[in-house]
Amino acid sequence: MDRADDAVPLFELLDERRHLLGVAHWMLGSSSEAETVIDETYRRWYELPVAARARISAPRSWLAKVAGGICLARLTPPGRGKSWEAGEEAGERRVERYEMLGREVGDVLRDALESLSPAERAAFIVHAVFGAAPDAVADTMGPSDRAEPTDRALRGLRIRRSRPAPSRQHDAVVRAFRRACLAEDAALLASMLAPDATAFFDGGGKVRALVKPVHGNQQVARSLLTMLLPCPRTRLRTRSVNGRTGLVVYYDHEVAAVISLDVADHHVIQIWVVLNPDKLRPWNRPGVTAYP
Repeated sequence: MDRADDAVPLFELLDERRHLLGVAHWMLGSSSEAETVIDETYRRWYELPVAARARISAPRSWLAKVAGGICLARLTPPGRGKSWEAGEEAGERRVERYEMLGREVGDVLRDALESLSPAERAAFIVHAVFGAAPDAVADTMGPSDRAEPTDRALRGLRIRRSRPAPSRQHDAVVRAFRRACLAEDAALLASMLAPDATAFFDGGGKVRALVKPVHGNQQVARSLLTMLLPCPRTRLRTRSVNGRTGLVVYYDHEVAAVISLDVADHHVIQIWVVLNPDKLRPWNRPGVTAYP
């Protein structure tokens, strides 16, 4: 299982993904292609062994470098980039150069790039930003850390899920749970969780969320409070989730996470946190997610 200390604040995850999408869209000029590139970028992140990911001190920079390389590979005509080789440090400098250039020229250059053909855009980016093709992608490691909850935890959860709390009790626990989260009270939050509570974080491989379940009331409380770290742009609200009261996190008036809780014996025994942008699209359709 993942450690609670590995959790990342939600606003940081969302800003990171938006930044990467901006990089890809700026280079490719297509929102759909940008989405595909960022999906591939996160796929490569999750294919790294756990130890390799832990050694990356600046994940956002690593992801930006990979996304830039994927974009450039799409823009470069086949066979043109084979002689362009550079080390990892040079690749990072090229991404920094690209981002600096984007900050300097802003919307003017973006508008200009929109008018270029794919070949023209490739020529500009290769010359002005990278100067050469990015490094070949390192050998891909097979995923060794798939999210597999322990049999013991699942057996206990299945038994208690067969005896869910009555609606009124469930609602009261969820509302109290929200208040504890807003108060950032780790001890109170842990007391509301069963000792063997488990939290699952469904990022769908599309945001840098925890991969494995977090087990134990203390660990779950820490991971949730880290994820829900207060930010002026976020709000935590109670809403109906799968027919029962749950929690919804808003970020810039859009749904950024949906949290469902299983309650039994006055305690939360299981938490599902949906962070996958694809699964959140129905929540963000016009007229569905009016900000409360």
